[in-house]
Amino acid sequence: MAIIPRSSYYDKEYRQTAALIRARQPYLIRNIISGTALFAFTIGVYAFTINAVAQDDFEDVQIPDAPAQPPHTPNAGVEKSVSAELLKKSSR
Repeated sequence: MAIIPRSSYYDKEYRQTAALIRARQPYLIRNIISGTALFAFTIGVYAFTINAVAQDDFEDVQIPDAPAQPPHTPNAGVEKSVSAELLKKSSR
């Protein structure tokens, strides 16, 4: 099993040392501001999209009528026998 190489910024339990905390401190405020701006932009785009979609009521879209029901044909088997008779006549 490979051992993770130790860095001078972590102690033997892989916790941050004072040196790592000091090295990261100048970037802490910038990272917080950047993260907040990115989060705000993402939420803004999401809110705008939901608001834009919610405003559409689809009144301009025409809804088609219900499909016409075919008439009930109780003798549906007659069509099959007619086509079979036509095949017999054409093979003669």
